[in-house]
Amino acid sequence: MRALVARLDSFGDVLLAGPAVRAVAARAERVTLLCGPRGAPAGRMLPGVDEVLVWDAPWVGFDPPPTDRAGIEKAVDEIAARRCDTALVLASAHQSPLPTALVLRMAGVPRIAADSVHYPGSLLDVRHKRDEHAHEAEAALALAEAAGFPLPAGDDGRLRVLPPPETRALTGPPGYVVLHPGASVPARRWSPRLSAEAVAALAEAGHRVVVTGVPEERELTAYVAGSDGLDLGGRTSPEELAGVLAGAEAVVTGNTGPAHLAAAVGAPVVSLFSPVVPAERWAPFRVPLVLLGDQRAPCARTRARICPVPGHPCLDRVTPQDVVAAVEKVAVEKVVAESGRQDADAGGDRRGTAAEGGREGAA
Repeated sequence: MRALVARLDSFGDVLLAGPAVRAVAARAERVTLLCGPRGAPAGRMLPGVDEVLVWDAPWVGFDPPPTDRAGIEKAVDEIAARRCDTALVLASAHQSPLPTALVLRMAGVPRIAADSVHYPGSLLDVRHKRDEHAHEAEAALALAEAAGFPLPAGDDGRLRVLPPPETRALTGPPGYVVLHPGASVPARRWSPRLSAEAVAALAEAGHRVVVTGVPEERELTAYVAGSDGLDLGGRTSPEELAGVLAGAEAVVTGNTGPAHLAAAVGAPVVSLFSPVVPAERWAPFRVPLVLLGDQRAPCARTRARICPVPGHPCLDRVTPQDVVAAVEKVAVEKVVAESGRQDADAGGDRRGTAAEGGREGAA
């Protein structure tokens, strides 16, 4: 059986699809992941993916391309060439899977499953209703199971990526704190001033601090790192960033892709979480976690990209001292969690490595 899993959103969204991808890969001969340009780097890191097919769909993202007949027809042809027998369309609760399902049907995919609250006509063979309170990763797993792809025995359903490269040459030995100050959505960012003060406070408390960011954030990361932190802004590929995060005793970041990448490598997260989307669906998944930020702020569930409340109170009332305390809390939780896993392993309850639960290759 050839299967296709579609998740057309961003880097973090694709990482959250990882457990569902592994469930499909356990029963399919080949898995194609259909994703957008921003999600493709994450897709290439997922166990169980044999091929990443990139398509910038006109109904997804912050700056979607125009709807163009030639572009749709090209996507249909590329999908049809994979000759897939079945497909899962993964989408967030506020999105409709039906435009993607239409394209897949035009490409000749005979069996399509998706969560949908709208009448799908002939577009879906499995129309599943998601739990509105479920985490995104759990919702994707529930859809996969409804479509006939339960998680295989021994897979605990956590986020995973392929083993990252060694990054000690960049960071020094493990045991540092990562602070990632950027986010693609302005409403989800802690202020640069407070981020810089947090680096200084963490250093004063005895922590080595590594500051990460994409190339476009080099000015931000240099400012935040100051003289107390190590600035890696723009110096890591996605795979190298995974390696950096894997060596951290804690990762401090907003609701952005690196938060989910940290979870995928098992790093504890101090999440500066703006409530513009609900934490119950989007918080870092199944890792030691401290959630900071006022989850009842007036911006809650607005999906606002720019903070609608003067002073950004949901996040900017969080202090550097709050972050230091949270880092120390999750670091202790990590030790306890690792001890529990070692005890389970000693008892024969072996958990999968980062590459188990599916195939390792990705194109």
